[in-house]
Formats: sequence, structure tokens, C-alpha cells
Amino acid sequence: MALFAIINEQGPSWDPARPMREQKGWAEHADFMNALMDEHVVALGGPLRRGPRHRALLILRAPNEEALRTRLAEDPWMHSGVLRMGELLPWELLMGELEA
Repeated sequence: MALFAIINEQGPSWDPARPMREQKGWAEHADFMNALMDEHVVALGGPLRRGPRHRALLILRAPNEEALRTRLAEDPWMHSGVLRMGELLPWELLMGELEA
């Protein structure tokens, strides 16, 4: 299984007046992300706490980039425009370790 890194950013439907967990569709997005964790697709993930826009870093496992893009496109926040997919890059772990 290959590793990938992505930084997702707030999309046009992000409400800057609301915190992350109060954005429209939070429960559905959280359920989707929890399913990715259960499937061992997400190795690490969370919001980045600097900058003028909401961004989140994910380290993901997938057989290839196409399969990963297809899976991530199912995120309810991607459909509604709360998030938009950033650059998706192959990633090599050189230090530390991830659970299988």
C-alpha cells in the first residue's frame, strides 16, 4: 500500500464565522472520515492551526492515486463545497512508524 499526503482547504461553502465542528454537514463529514480510519485509509490527519484559511493535513494509504482520489471524492464536505481537495502527493515515510 502506498502512502500519500494531502492538504485540503476550505471551499466556497465554508462559513468563516463558524468553527470547524459547526460547519454545515459536520456529522456526515466526521462519519466519512471515521469510516476512512476504520478502513485504514487514513493513517494520520487533522487541521493545521496557522493561516487565514482552514486547512487539514492527511496522511493516507491507498493502492494508487486514482483509487484514493475516487474515495476522497465521496466526502460529503467535498460534494457541498465546504472543503476542496488540495494537492495530493506520494509520500515516503523515513522516520517514525505508522500502525498497520
